[in-house]
Amino acid sequence: MGVDYYKILQVDRSAKDDDLKKAYRKLAMKWHPDKNPNNKKEAEAKFKQISEAYDVLSDPQKRAVYDQYGEEGLKGVPPPGAGGFSSGSDGGPTTFRFNPRSADDIFSEFFGFSSPFGGMGDMGGRAGGSGFSRGGMFGEDIFAQFRSGAGEGSGHMPRKGAAIEKTLHCSLEDLYKGTTKKMKISRDVCDSSGRPTTVEEILTIEIKPGWKKGTKITFPEKGNEQRGVIPADLVFIIDEKPHSLFKRDGNDLVVTQKISLVEALTGYTVQLTTLDGRNLTIPVNSIISPTYEEVVKGEGMPIPKEPSKKGNLRIKFNIKFPSRLTSEQKSGIKRLLTSP
Repeated sequence: MGVDYYKILQVDRSAKDDDLKKAYRKLAMKWHPDKNPNNKKEAEAKFKQISEAYDVLSDPQKRAVYDQYGEEGLKGVPPPGAGGFSSGSDGGPTTFRFNPRSADDIFSEFFGFSSPFGGMGDMGGRAGGSGFSRGGMFGEDIFAQFRSGAGEGSGHMPRKGAAIEKTLHCSLEDLYKGTTKKMKISRDVCDSSGRPTTVEEILTIEIKPGWKKGTKITFPEKGNEQRGVIPADLVFIIDEKPHSLFKRDGNDLVVTQKISLVEALTGYTVQLTTLDGRNLTIPVNSIISPTYEEVVKGEGMPIPKEPSKKGNLRIKFNIKFPSRLTSEQKSGIKRLLTSP
């Protein structure tokens, strides 16, 4: 897998956003180069690693690619055996390319504070320099302010635009099997002279099997650029299209079958086509009451954090009763149901 970002941040693979933030806050403060003037070279390397790890794991899309393909996947190079890495649902290329942000940008964005020591440099690898100004005034009092979580900024830090949220409609089949969606966006960026120009980009979104309505995929700073404002994040929010047969209930799938009273009393066989195209035959030999549910284990939605597991398929029944019965039919039913 190459670099182990979870190990760098000292968190496990199930770490939540809060866990990642706590880990980054602690390690970034510990290894900031201006906190380590006697060991600056090692501190710069560790600080850059910590920042890159947080940048990847705090972004759902980058984390999904990293979890599946490792560091090679983020670089757009599929590891050995990663069959299908470059084939999308529409036949086009879906290779993910990760452009790491500079460590100082991540630090400033996280703490809400621009550099107070004369300008952090380009931690992305500028030739001929360490990326940090010498003789900075980064003292203990500043770090104490960060620890307190104040994050009020230095007063002249550019504000960040409010996140731009867009709905991403997905079919139940998309969320069952997983898919790749490509979104074309247009946004304003500033050229070297500061003049705005419109550019178009294709964003690739990897939908993982089992994702739910409300899942968010964030593309940092993909909003319009303008002077004095950090571009807003672009956030896609999963919405689930209604399905003609199945309804989702958490990790379960629910389907309702219409049956006659005779079938409810004498037995019924359910015939279904699953979301991935398989045919299921489910015999129900029990007497089916109006509240009866037949449960088929493992035929529900995939569970994202446990890819080998699925929820259940729950089959409900809508029993159609006859609108009227003749005297002979009533007598026959009484005789059948009361006989020993």
